[in-house]
Formats: sequence, structure tokens, C-alpha cells
Amino acid sequence: MLSPDEFRRIALRLQDASEGAHMAHPDFRAHGRIFATLHPSGETGMVKLTPEQQKDFLREHPAAFVPSSGAWGRQGCTTVCLDAVDEETLGAAMTLAWQNIVRQSSVRPSSVRPSSARQPASRRPKAKTSAKPARRTRKR
Repeated sequence: MLSPDEFRRIALRLQDASEGAHMAHPDFRAHGRIFATLHPSGETGMVKLTPEQQKDFLREHPAAFVPSSGAWGRQGCTTVCLDAVDEETLGAAMTLAWQNIVRQSSVRPSSVRPSSARQPASRRPKAKTSAKPARRTRKR
């Protein structure tokens, strides 16, 4: 049985982890991406696993882990029941969720570049400007 403070401590001990807020509840991020959240009730949290990892935790710890509802759950988001999980098990799930995010952050397709990197500034078309500001007309 874990408290919300213990959930928070486990999340924040991971490298580059930080706490923020998302939709009125705490979230835990690495490289700007959420890997875990703590629900406002303090009774549950969420870890962002892969669907395969989720299946393993559901099979091995059915009282502690439940798929999150809807598409999020099908994608691997997993609700953690704090009164049914021990520190070691939550630590393992949290570490996997953190690793998934760090791995995603370090793999960036070469075809995706910031817009400023696509074309040198000297070759970008200049914005057209007119001497007079556009006037708005009202429909009557």
C-alpha cells in the first residue's frame, strides 16, 4: 500500500523527471513528455506503458493494475491502485514508463525538422505588406 507522496517520490527519483500539472492533477514528465500522473483522489495513478508491458503487469498484478479507459488504455496507459501495489512493483512499472518516454524523445525521424531548418532564411519568401492596413467592412 502506497501513499500519493510515495508515488511522487518514486516518479521524481528518475533521471530528468519533473512534476507539473495537467487537467488539475499532478503529472510527471521526462523531456517534456508525461510518463505518469497522480489522480486527484490520491487513490490511483497512471503509468504510460506499451500495450505489451501493460498485459504483463495486468497478468502478474491484477489487483494493482487496470487499463485506463478508452483509447488511452488500449495504447498502454495503465491505472495503478495505490492501495494494492508495493513500492518495488510500482518502481518497475514507473521505470518502464519513463524509459518508453526517454526512448521516444531520443528517436526523431530525419524527415521531421523544425520549420526554420527546412529552408534558409535568405531563401524564404518575404511576407507581402501593403502601405495601408486592410479595412474591415460591415455587412448591413
